[in-house]
Amino acid sequence: MDHQYIKQFPELFAGKKILYVHGFGSSGQSGTVHRLRQVLPEAIVIAPDLPIHPEEALALLRQVCQTEQPDLIIGTSMGGMYAEQLHGFDRILTNPAFRIADTMGEHGLTGKQQFFSPRQDGVQEFYVNKALVKEYRLVSDHNFEQVDADEQQHVFGLFGDKDPLVNTRELFLEHYPQCISFHGEHRMDDQSFMHSVLPVIRWIDDRQEQRERPIIYISTETLRDSYGQPASSSQKAVRRLIEHYQVYFVAPSPSAQPSLLASTMDWLAEYINVPAWGHIIFTNQPHLLYGDYLVCKEKEGDTMATLLEFGSDTFKTWEDVMEYFDRLGGQ
Repeated sequence: MDHQYIKQFPELFAGKKILYVHGFGSSGQSGTVHRLRQVLPEAIVIAPDLPIHPEEALALLRQVCQTEQPDLIIGTSMGGMYAEQLHGFDRILTNPAFRIADTMGEHGLTGKQQFFSPRQDGVQEFYVNKALVKEYRLVSDHNFEQVDADEQQHVFGLFGDKDPLVNTRELFLEHYPQCISFHGEHRMDDQSFMHSVLPVIRWIDDRQEQRERPIIYISTETLRDSYGQPASSSQKAVRRLIEHYQVYFVAPSPSAQPSLLASTMDWLAEYINVPAWGHIIFTNQPHLLYGDYLVCKEKEGDTMATLLEFGSDTFKTWEDVMEYFDRLGGQ
């Protein structure tokens, strides 16, 4: 693990259960499981080794769900395919392999295979033949069978923009609206987990706990320098602020210039990424936004929130802004 990214959040999912569903050829001892337990030390992480035969794996997972009643299910790759079928729970599907049989054929995942991480039964190898591939195809054909409006609100799909193995984003979008692209590959690392998965975990925990965080509105012009690149420490500041606050990003209304909508969305997707999903507001009157804090460059009339005038002597840089909120301690 790269400890420059890892940080503990004992308040998130404290005393609650997270079921992790591993990917093809992995186990309950994968790096993601260790990462979950390190980042969320007060959560109970359940991570069973899945049988190779998919029907047996689904039967085991459904039994675990019935017995443990997890508060959150996180599935990666093949595990995302399984997790989609575990209805009635909050779920995060990371690079879900909804067409796992096709993935096996396209990427040489047939014949003799070795597990990526150790398993409790000590088995190190397994064999994938045509019959097993057919079993996976039959099981994955049952994805999306019980999608309704309620289910749609409890399932997030996370898709790495550099995933060379699986691309089921458009298929997911046909059934679920909460679809988010993140900067990363197929296998999760510390950086992609902390910057992409953890914000979604925080959203889900906040909703479950009915937790209302103080609101910060950030004008997008404060995040960019004169060359259109992220202003110094702005990305670091956003990552710090979302730990304690509900952060929204405010941009001018694109009604007069429709191209501004796409360019703003693209910039936020590139440089802020997951924290900006569902947290973008377009308005020409940010001073009328009702919240706790507003970070913008120029004051336009009385504000409904405490104003932090970015670029002023008090808040000349994002380091100054972070120092201010550090002193507040999340208030």
